[in-house]
Amino acid sequence: MVFPLRHLGTAFFAIALGLVNASTVSIAQDPPPPPPRPGDASPPPRPGDGNPPPPRPGSGPPPPRPADSARPPEPEGGAPPPRPGGRDVNETTLDTTGTHKIRAEVWVDNWFKLYINGNELIEDSVPITTERSFNAERFEFEADLPMTIAFEFRDFMENTTGLEYIGSRRQQMGDGGTIAQFRDLASGDLLAASGPDWRCQVVQSAPADRSCEREESPDVSLPNCAETLTSVPSDWMQPGFDDSSWPAAVVHRESEVRPKDGYDRIDWAPSAKLIWGADLEKDNVLYCRTTVGN
Repeated sequence: MVFPLRHLGTAFFAIALGLVNASTVSIAQDPPPPPPRPGDASPPPRPGDGNPPPPRPGSGPPPPRPADSARPPEPEGGAPPPRPGGRDVNETTLDTTGTHKIRAEVWVDNWFKLYINGNELIEDSVPITTERSFNAERFEFEADLPMTIAFEFRDFMENTTGLEYIGSRRQQMGDGGTIAQFRDLASGDLLAASGPDWRCQVVQSAPADRSCEREESPDVSLPNCAETLTSVPSDWMQPGFDDSSWPAAVVHRESEVRPKDGYDRIDWAPSAKLIWGADLEKDNVLYCRTTVGN
């Protein structure tokens, strides 16, 4: 088909006019953003924006308590852990015969040997030669009633002057103290407990004077370091021995004896008392007796 020339020019003009109008409309619909005025720009990010804020003091879960994280696992069998200030009690079951099964508990500073009805039953599991041997013993045995309980108690001493830590700056007189109780396991009854009704004979005491503590070379031959000995018959532990002339045990306060290491692991009966001779420091060797179940 052939268009007249004048018609072709008119068509081109119309197309060009349409394009201009379209551009004008497009520009009018999307005007460029005005330049930012001072102060219109977004503020710079503050320190910490984009990161979680630090926890406020006291917020969030508390840290584990030292006592929880440091607590040792409980012993097998659910037994309670040792209470503070005390070591475990040494426990023993003895092979004896008798009509009553008995549990005995003893704490002593420092050592004991026990006779029942005249026969040696048990001695302290920690040797008397051990310095600072504070310990408790719990043991079970069988015996017949009446039952004579006879203890030999000793406080630690390096020599017969009664001193300890000899040659050191801590050179001093030692001090003793003991407590004991006996229960019938079948009935739970308390058979005996240390107290003023026990008879206790001091068989060795020293030094003669406290000034012995200051001696450079303390020896029992020095007057102020001399010992006092009391002779006791060899059958003192037998049931038939007459202890009526022996003095009564002297009861001492807990604050005087200052028991430790095992003492607080035992539930002592109210009638069980800390006993010794009259002088906790000078009295070093004692024999104590009582009879139960008469």
